[in-house]
Amino acid sequence: MALHEMKAPTSTDARTDVFASPLSERVLPKYRMPEEPSLPEAVYAMLHNELLLDGNAAQNLATFCTTWSDDEVRRLMDECLDKNMIDKDEYPQTAEIEARCVNILADLWNAPEVAGGRAMGCSTTGSSEAAMLGGLALKWRWRERRRAEGKPVDRPNIVAGPVQICWDKFARYFDVELRQVPLEEGATGLRPHQLREYVDENTIGVVAILGVTFTCDYEPVAEIAAELDRIQEETGLDVPIHVDAASGGFVAPFLHRDLVWDFRLERVSSINASGHKYGLAPLGVGWAVWRTADLLPKDLVFDVNYLGGDLPTFALNFSRPGGEIVAQYYNFLRLGRAGYRRVQGVCAETARYLAGQVAEMGPFTLLYDGQGALPAVSYTLADPAGAGFSLYDLSDQLRMRGWQVPSYPLPADRQETVIQRVLIRHGVGRDEIDLLARDMRDSLERLRRGKPADEERAGFHH
Repeated sequence: MALHEMKAPTSTDARTDVFASPLSERVLPKYRMPEEPSLPEAVYAMLHNELLLDGNAAQNLATFCTTWSDDEVRRLMDECLDKNMIDKDEYPQTAEIEARCVNILADLWNAPEVAGGRAMGCSTTGSSEAAMLGGLALKWRWRERRRAEGKPVDRPNIVAGPVQICWDKFARYFDVELRQVPLEEGATGLRPHQLREYVDENTIGVVAILGVTFTCDYEPVAEIAAELDRIQEETGLDVPIHVDAASGGFVAPFLHRDLVWDFRLERVSSINASGHKYGLAPLGVGWAVWRTADLLPKDLVFDVNYLGGDLPTFALNFSRPGGEIVAQYYNFLRLGRAGYRRVQGVCAETARYLAGQVAEMGPFTLLYDGQGALPAVSYTLADPAGAGFSLYDLSDQLRMRGWQVPSYPLPADRQETVIQRVLIRHGVGRDEIDLLARDMRDSLERLRRGKPADEERAGFHH
């Protein structure tokens, strides 16, 4: 063979140096599948390097989602890679574990005793799907009642304060008017006295948020229920509550055990929560639980007979992996109530530490200081007009150090107020937050002097 000729690389060559393989010598296909296969080692290496361009999950303080998992969770996820959650006939034990999780959550949220451990609920791909299932059950029950009374069913509405986008989606997708109650001055969510202006005979339910996305505070579910009781006494309108506990459902039972927000309130008919937020499970699992079985209309449950048995199913998604559900159950067993209490308690203490740091910096007014609700902090500029910079500028400065700290306006009627929010999750430690506080101070100093970071760079020193 001539010196200038080279043989095609083998799999062994690729393991020696995948960056000398044919795949590494060209731009990866982006719009058309390649004609020929490539060595798996080379494909993995190319994709691995591309993914390095993603952000560092540990510095993403904008997301509620879990970004940390035990090694044992990763092993269980790998073992469940081929388990289709919907096929309960082929994977009966995974289905059994799902049912165990539903019963554990029903007990955690103080549902009435259910004979034989048959709590009514299901897993979902996340809290957004679970919220929509709760909304659908509200709409179906309202429609059944109206038809029985001989009344029209063409104008359903649902009442809520500042909600996550999934409720806008629910309203649009399922033809329900979303009556969104504006924020009052100084409020961090829906206030009970506002309900009278929005609730009527076409209201399918009120959504109460346990952990408002914008401010991180809890809405007063018990007070909302009491106000609806008074409305019923005066008008005869019997309006149920769905609690969107996407985050707080895995925080309040451990940190705020005296807070009454769940099925202890008879008006609460259903609750959704996100397993992959403060439930500490990997991405891709949520939960919907009903107070009693009769609150989930049978018309919403479908029977499937082509997977090997007669299987009931109630979900917007069909095929989905079972690993996240198994991982959720693993966390329930590994941590127990005491473990969740410890994990969430440490996060709450870290949030309070950050709140103290933010208060000392000067230009901020704390909107939520991390006490009494989610492990988080939200704040705004005390003098936006006179600060000389915006919170958006501060977010940009922090992004240069890798921190993802969101800035955004509050909902109506406080849209002129821009705030920042920092979420503390398992895996976000005190030292990391102290580094964030230091970088915030450095960024504020640059912004006060009106000098962006690139003007202060003195060059690279060896």
